[in-house]
Amino acid sequence: MSSTLFRTKNVEQSIQDTEEPEHALKKSLSALDLTVFGVGVIIGTGIFVLTGTAAKNTAGPAVSLSFVMAGAVCALAALCYAEFASTVPVAGSAYTFSYASLGELPAWTIGWDLVLELALGTAVVAVGWSGYIHSLLDNWGWHLPEALGGRDGATGFGFDILAAALVLLLTAILVVGMKVSARVTSVVVGIKVAVVLIVIIAGAFFVKGANYDPFIPKEQPTTAGGSLKAPLVQLMFGWAPSHFGVMGIFTAASVVFFAFIGFDVVATAAEETRNPQRDVPRGILGSLVICTALYVAVSIVVTGMQKYSSLSVEAPLADAFKTTGHPWFAGLISFGAAVGLTTVCMILLLGQSRVFFAMSRDGLLPRFFSQTHPKFRTPYRSTILLGVVIAVVAGFTSLSELAELVNIGTLFAFAVVALSVIILRRTRPDLPRAFRTPLVPLVPVLSVLASLWLMLNLPAETWLRFAIWMLIGFVVYFLYGRSHSRLALRGHTPAGQPPRPPA
Repeated sequence: MSSTLFRTKNVEQSIQDTEEPEHALKKSLSALDLTVFGVGVIIGTGIFVLTGTAAKNTAGPAVSLSFVMAGAVCALAALCYAEFASTVPVAGSAYTFSYASLGELPAWTIGWDLVLELALGTAVVAVGWSGYIHSLLDNWGWHLPEALGGRDGATGFGFDILAAALVLLLTAILVVGMKVSARVTSVVVGIKVAVVLIVIIAGAFFVKGANYDPFIPKEQPTTAGGSLKAPLVQLMFGWAPSHFGVMGIFTAASVVFFAFIGFDVVATAAEETRNPQRDVPRGILGSLVICTALYVAVSIVVTGMQKYSSLSVEAPLADAFKTTGHPWFAGLISFGAAVGLTTVCMILLLGQSRVFFAMSRDGLLPRFFSQTHPKFRTPYRSTILLGVVIAVVAGFTSLSELAELVNIGTLFAFAVVALSVIILRRTRPDLPRAFRTPLVPLVPVLSVLASLWLMLNLPAETWLRFAIWMLIGFVVYFLYGRSHSRLALRGHTPAGQPPRPPA
C-alpha cells in the first residue's frame, strides 16, 4: 500500500499531459507579466498596516531590518521555487513539484492545502476590500442597506454584496484569458505602486532624525501565554519572544513575513508562460526584490515621520501623515490599499484555480474540471466553480479570524518545495535545469528550518484548524483520489524511468 501512496509522477509525463488538446492552457505570459503578478499579490494592506504594528510593538525603527530578514527568508524559498518552476513548467506549483519528488499522497496533501488556503485567502481579501469601499462610500454620503453590508454589525440577514461582486467580476476576467488578466493587473499594480512611491517620497520630507533614536530600543521580555491563542512554540517549550532589542528584530520578522506571502503564486502560471525556463525565475525573484525594497523604504519613512511608540496600530502610515498636518494623504493611502487588494484577490483566485485544475487533470479530483475553454484556453470550469463558491463564502462569512490559515498553508508549501528540490536533485540529476538553486542542500535546508520556525510562531488554534482541514483531505483522497488517479490507471512508473504509454 505504501508504494501506491508514494508513487511519483514522472516529470516527462507531467509535461506530456500539458499537451493534451482538451487540457492544454494557452501560453501568453512574459517575464514582465509574471513580475507584475508577483508585485500585485505581495503588496496589499500589509505595507500600510504591518509596518506600524511591528515597529510599535516589537522592533522600533529597526523594523526595516526585520523586513530585510523576512525578505531573505522568502528569497530562500524563492530560489527553490525558481528551480522547480523552470524544470517542471506545469500548472500546480508546490502540488506538481511534490508529485514529481515526494509522491502522490504528499502531493495530494499540499494540493488540498493550497486549494483551501488560497480560497480562504481570496475570501478574506475580498471582505477586506469591501470594508475599504464601504468607508469610501460613507465618506461620499452613500450608504448600502444593512442587509447587503456584510455579516459584521448585521442584526439579521447579512450578505456582503460588494465582496461577492468583486469575486464574480474577477472570475469572469480570469475565464476570458490570462493576457486580459495580465493587462488588468498591470494597470492596477501601476496605480498601487505609484501610490506607494508617492507616500515614500512625500513622507521623506517629514522625516526627523530624532525619531530614529534609539534605532534598536531596549529589550522588554514578555511572559509566555497558555491558551490556544498563544504561539505553538510557547505551549511546547514555554518560551516567549522578546519585544524590542536584537531579538525583537527577529520577532518582528515573523510578523512582517506575512506581508511577503504570495510570490509563490507566480509559479502556478508556469504552464501559461511563453518561455518558463527563463521567465518564471525572473518573475519570482524580480517581484520579491521590488517588494522588499518598497517595504524597507516605507518602514524607514514611517518610523522617521513619527516616534515608533506613538504610531497607531490600525492605520500607522495614514495617521503619521495626519500628525504632520497632511490628512488628505490618509484618503490616498486608503485608495491605494483598496486598489491593492483588488489584484491580491484576483491573483490568489488565479493560483487556486490552477492548482485545482492540475489536480483534476491528474484524476485526483473529477476530470470534468480540467477541461479548458475551446476559445480562451483557460480552465473555465474550475475557475467558475471556485469563483461562485468563494463569492458565497465571502458574502456570508466574517473571515478575519481565519486569515492566519493562509499563512500556515503557505509556509507548509515552502517547506515541501525546499525538500522536493533536494530529493529531485538526487533522483533525477539528468533533468535539464535552466535555473539551479545555489548551495544545495544548504539553501533548501535553511528554507525548511525558517519556514518551520515561522509556523511554530503561529497560534495553536491555527494549527488545530489546519489539522482538521488535512484530516478532511485524507478522507477525500482515500474515498476518491487514490482510486481515480491517472497514475494508478496507467500503471505506476518509478522515478527516473520513462512513462508507460496510456492504453
